Amino acid sequence: MKIIPAIDIIEGKCVRLTQGDYTRKKVYNENPLEVAKQFENQGIKQLHLVDLDGAKSGRIINHRILNSIASNTNLKIDFGGGLKRDEDLKIAFENGANQITGGTIAVKNRDLFLNWLEIYGSEKIILGADVRNQKVAVNGWLEESQFDIFDFLKDYVALGIQYVICTDISRDGCLGGSALELYKNILLAFPSLKLIASGGVTSKAEIVELKKLGCHGAIIGKALYEGRINLNDLKTTI
Repeated sequence: MKIIPAIDIIEGKCVRLTQGDYTRKKVYNENPLEVAKQFENQGIKQLHLVDLDGAKSGRIINHRILNSIASNTNLKIDFGGGLKRDEDLKIAFENGANQITGGTIAVKNRDLFLNWLEIYGSEKIILGADVRNQKVAVNGWLEESQFDIFDFLKDYVALGIQYVICTDISRDGCLGGSALELYKNILLAFPSLKLIASGGVTSKAEIVELKKLGCHGAIIGKALYEGRINLNDLKTTI
């Protein structure tokens, strides 16, 4: 199972939100490249980079930070936040993204998202399925859609999606544990899915449980920044 640290960007700084609330922001480092290099030095191969300014504004904003990390590390970067137009995808890939994550666009403009899937292929396009009360949330988690998570996934799996990042918003940034039951049920329903767990991942033991469930990866944010999880401790586990 892949261990994937998260770097969330607001105003060029590395931050974490609590439950997706922009008013509950904590700045951990003003230099995201420095953080990315630290992760790479600890053996990390992949990075989840989120443009929170972009997610809120509806257009890619922090592409220069993406470029800086891609140019100065060997990390494989999946990039999300504010990807709403063909031009946004072009900018993301030109600035070093290996994959992009589309969440709001998959809900609001299904045809465009499917066009991206056709053009770039399922290895490059990750479906972002952010969940609150079992409904898919959009626009930087500020809006709840009418889509049930399982119906949403069923539709896109049938259309060729391989990778899904699923975040339980109620748990994100709370250090209270991830949605193990939700991930278990998703993988029972869609066993071929490369499911990446996100939100609330807090301990080494929990990561072992996610691996047992069959998760493809686990995104870890606040638990790393707060010292709850040590990447070196995971090397003999995962």
